[in-house]
Amino acid sequence: MSQVSKNKVQLILEVFFVSLKLGVTSFGGPIAHLGYFHEEYVRKRKWLDERSFVDLVALCQFLPGPASSQAGMGIGVMRAGILGGVAAFLGFTLPSMIALTILALLLKGGNIYDAGWVHGLKIVAVVVVAQAIIGMARTLTPDLKRKGLALGALVATLLIPTAFTQIGIILISAFIGFLFFKHTDTQVDFPIPVPISRKLAVVCLAFFFGLLIVLPILREVKVFNLLALFDSFYRSGSLVFGGGHVVLPLLEKEFIPQGWISKESFLAGYGAAQAVPGPLFTFAAYLGAVMNGWKGAVLATVAIFLPAFLLIIGTLPFWDLLRRNPKLKGAMLAVNGAVVGILISAFYTPIWTSAIQSAKDFALGSILFSLLVILKLPPWMIVIIGIIGGTILSLF
Repeated sequence: MSQVSKNKVQLILEVFFVSLKLGVTSFGGPIAHLGYFHEEYVRKRKWLDERSFVDLVALCQFLPGPASSQAGMGIGVMRAGILGGVAAFLGFTLPSMIALTILALLLKGGNIYDAGWVHGLKIVAVVVVAQAIIGMARTLTPDLKRKGLALGALVATLLIPTAFTQIGIILISAFIGFLFFKHTDTQVDFPIPVPISRKLAVVCLAFFFGLLIVLPILREVKVFNLLALFDSFYRSGSLVFGGGHVVLPLLEKEFIPQGWISKESFLAGYGAAQAVPGPLFTFAAYLGAVMNGWKGAVLATVAIFLPAFLLIIGTLPFWDLLRRNPKLKGAMLAVNGAVVGILISAFYTPIWTSAIQSAKDFALGSILFSLLVILKLPPWMIVIIGIIGGTILSLF
């Protein structure tokens, strides 16, 4: 092996182990993840400068998918090429994926979804999503126009609860933003160094859109098989704007109405996902494991993260052009506003309607919400307290 190859392997392994450390220790959701990334990659290791990090985060917020995971992939690519991006994904994702897969396999072995501690997890899901809604609404709907889009998205998704409604809302919002929203940024843009050719980027973008079109056609061959599972997770990962919590309504509409997974199992896993570090998108591993064992977990994880990987590779070389287009920025502002409404709809059903069934449930939820928002306890502590509280309530 040549010296150049050895150095490349060393860089890839370095990316993997640094990402693995972050995957084990990064609690608190996407915003917290980006804080950990900044400390590790910018301040401590100096793999990229402050402005490049900010620009990369801006790109990941512009794209659909899990922003923190995409930022990690992008840093891996900038450090060690395509394989560096893969190494960053594996390191950051594996810890939570393995933990949630094991949980799903344990729960799958028995009919325990009526247990008190499981109901406690469902109340935890209510609290975490409520916090996400409040934070996102403040940031993404600061003006009357975006508040109006959020309200329209909320009403439409409640009255016409289908996955196509959500897709239509995102497309219509983007069109409205493209035409009527203006976004100006006086900050000077600096180029991001990217070791990827534009030709490879175009191939990745073509692959992203090709799968989005072809997979729904191919899945019609059978009612339920691994291809259908892959398609559902891939489309969900392709259409998420605004953070990991927004994937919840897409996944819920994909699997619960078809009877592939029960509502109780779905919400219990979502609550448990708050207790593990790393990206919330690894909730897909839990769902895949419940439906098809460890093979389903692997397939679901690859499928839901694949769009994010293809998009970050496909857009990094073109980001300098995209970020200077005010109409595209306006489209994203409008989409982000509509996402708030979609998330509120998902908060009402199935999250609230399945978890808050009595005054006792509401009381426990209020306590957990106060601990999370006012006292700012970490999410993993909220999960533990929720499990204990749900167990106690089940005794009365």
